[in-house]
Amino acid sequence: MMSSSFNIYRVGISFVMMCIFYKSAVDSLSELSPQKYFSTLQPGKASLAYFCQADSPRTSIFLEELNEAVKPLQDFGISVAKVNCVKEETSRYCGKEKDLMKVYLFRGNILLREFPTDTLFDVNAIIAHVLFALLFNEVKYITTLEDLQNIENSLKGKANIAFSYVRAIGTPEHRAVMEAAFVYGTTYQFVLTTEIALLESIGTEAIENAHFYFFHCKQVLDLTQQCRRTLMEQPLATLNIHRFIKTMEAPLLTEVAEDPQQVSTVHLQLGLPLVFIVSQQATHEADRRTAEWVAWRLLGKAGVLLLLRDSLEVDIPQHANVVFRRAEEGAPVEFLVLHDTELIISRVEGNTHIEEMQEDEDEDVQSPDMDIQDDEVAETVYRHRKTQLPLELTVELTEETFNATVVASDSIVLFYAGWQAVSMAFLQSYIDLAIKLKGTSSMLLTRVNCADWSDLCTKQNVTEFPVVKMYKEGKHPVSYAGMLGTEDLLKFILLNRISCPVNITSVQEAEEYLSGELYKDLIPYSSVSVLGLFSPNMTTAKEDFTKAGNYLTGCVITGIYSEEDVLILSNKYGATLPALLLARHKEGKVESVPFANSRVQDMVQIVTNALLETFKEILTYSIAPFCRKNTPAGRGILQTYFNALPPLPLIVVVNLHSGGQVFAFPSEQAITEQNLLLWLKKLEAGLESPITILPAQEWKPPLPAYDFLSMMDAAASQHPTRKEPECTKETNMQKNDKKQHEEKSTIRKEPVETLRIKHWNRSNWFKEGDKSFRHDNKEL
Repeated sequence: MMSSSFNIYRVGISFVMMCIFYKSAVDSLSELSPQKYFSTLQPGKASLAYFCQADSPRTSIFLEELNEAVKPLQDFGISVAKVNCVKEETSRYCGKEKDLMKVYLFRGNILLREFPTDTLFDVNAIIAHVLFALLFNEVKYITTLEDLQNIENSLKGKANIAFSYVRAIGTPEHRAVMEAAFVYGTTYQFVLTTEIALLESIGTEAIENAHFYFFHCKQVLDLTQQCRRTLMEQPLATLNIHRFIKTMEAPLLTEVAEDPQQVSTVHLQLGLPLVFIVSQQATHEADRRTAEWVAWRLLGKAGVLLLLRDSLEVDIPQHANVVFRRAEEGAPVEFLVLHDTELIISRVEGNTHIEEMQEDEDEDVQSPDMDIQDDEVAETVYRHRKTQLPLELTVELTEETFNATVVASDSIVLFYAGWQAVSMAFLQSYIDLAIKLKGTSSMLLTRVNCADWSDLCTKQNVTEFPVVKMYKEGKHPVSYAGMLGTEDLLKFILLNRISCPVNITSVQEAEEYLSGELYKDLIPYSSVSVLGLFSPNMTTAKEDFTKAGNYLTGCVITGIYSEEDVLILSNKYGATLPALLLARHKEGKVESVPFANSRVQDMVQIVTNALLETFKEILTYSIAPFCRKNTPAGRGILQTYFNALPPLPLIVVVNLHSGGQVFAFPSEQAITEQNLLLWLKKLEAGLESPITILPAQEWKPPLPAYDFLSMMDAAASQHPTRKEPECTKETNMQKNDKKQHEEKSTIRKEPVETLRIKHWNRSNWFKEGDKSFRHDNKEL
């Protein structure tokens, strides 16, 4: 079975190549001294080391190939470097010359593997060998049919198998399998062989080529039954394997009752056609068996769906029993009369025109550079798409385990969507938080992928992603609404350790509270501490402040003092009871705020206002630095400002009070602080000429629905005193609303692509935005 070794590997790998010092084109390789290299080793981190000792032309070819492997290995989170031996430092790896032709793989200070450099003969071999050594538990190497049968029997009813044959270790096909195992190794058991006799024993034709099979073992419960096997017919390349596995993950057969032209599945997105078997109520069972048989025959080649004629609003010709839809956009559906299933198979195989997905980074044809995007969040996610997070530090919840988990222990739950860039970016922060809290917190960190468990997220009133909620026994869930970062979420969790407001029982304790001594470990996370002062008979005011303190738990530390000697504090700080004392720890001062006849909302407003930073100055210019022009938005803006695309970087200033005048920092000047200040002074004095003037209409939103400032102004005019804190609590009213929400919810268990379209539908976002401004909002 698959083990956790790969997860350990994913924590961090440093791939350090130590080779004979040769001054060739290896500038992208990091160079370290032995002392520096060994000081960077950490327990659990892997490194591959070969010390460079002297000039040697023999290693020039190897170093060129290694240099080519730097960028691909970095994509897998593996760094590449060489360590130069110097006379002042000694190491047993700076040994005899024959030993200098080996590469050593370590984890921490433990030697895992050594490679002769002649086995790392090119970039494909380097990447394949490194991944193969580190994925030794995810990829089982076998030599006999008995080995394959033993693995197959052990995984029946548990997991599926990705079986591959390559002609030799270190080939491009071997690299493709290892890269696929890097992504899918924790989901499927990868099995690899180079024995051609083993390939012959499973009945494969054309054994001279590499092969990739998918063994469907998870659904097999009878140990005497053989797992179904599906052969990938495309060449063994990384993207072809990815597409093939995606089709294996898709439902074998789907029943639909809608216009075939409107149906969307993962097959269309992967360039595969759809085959609809037309059925009716009287022959439904027989039609379903036929459709399943066809689906198995076309697995990996087309998507097969059972089309219910009786439920359709679209007319289908009476005699048509098959509907065929090609993957090309806009291609019309074809209504066919086919009385033999082999004709269906032939139709698909004769009409499927799939471009082989070969990886070629040196193509002359220009394609969008996914490493540079307008959306910086999406760009970051894409760049780190192959970086594996230590997800084992958090508990993954499902519909079956959610209730039992949150009831058994205090839990933080991250609700996210695996297809959404913001969710995946925040997941990194969430894992960083888990690393910081490891072994120090009693709070259980969990996560729910709403792309897989949409019904569960609906029941928990999750309508956008990502969302973090805290669940404590006997209390309503608390929704986190702060910044999506590690430090802000850490503050939220740590401040929730104490139940606010804290009951202060003496003047001395109150002074310690206001000075920050009482909770000095939490002061870095709460720059303001709030103390409510009340005389013992102010029952209503105390109850209202207690409610406000409860709502603000996790955002700020609040305390309450209502002893007989409360006048000592009120006189000292010049406060008229009832009052709030705001202790600002950074400034070292305490200020008082009276709140006679204030409601809970008003108290929350006062505290949240106190937490805001003060803006000292508002600039009248909009300054935009341009660092990239290889994005659609970047090119569009620069072409608006300039006739031809200028060299970058460039600073543009737009004067918002002069009808849209645009000024550009002189390209012949260096961008320094002094030059910028002089240029801005010239702008203020009117000594610079604009490069263009933008028409007034270009500043307006393209559609009324995008006029967010007007929406905010309208909402503020309706509720001028309303302000929401960074953490919100769900009330009893919300529980009742949840039931109605569950009945009306349109979120169903559907393919990820469909969910993506629904969740990002603009009208839905604006509806949700409008709901958040309503007075009857369920969260404070």
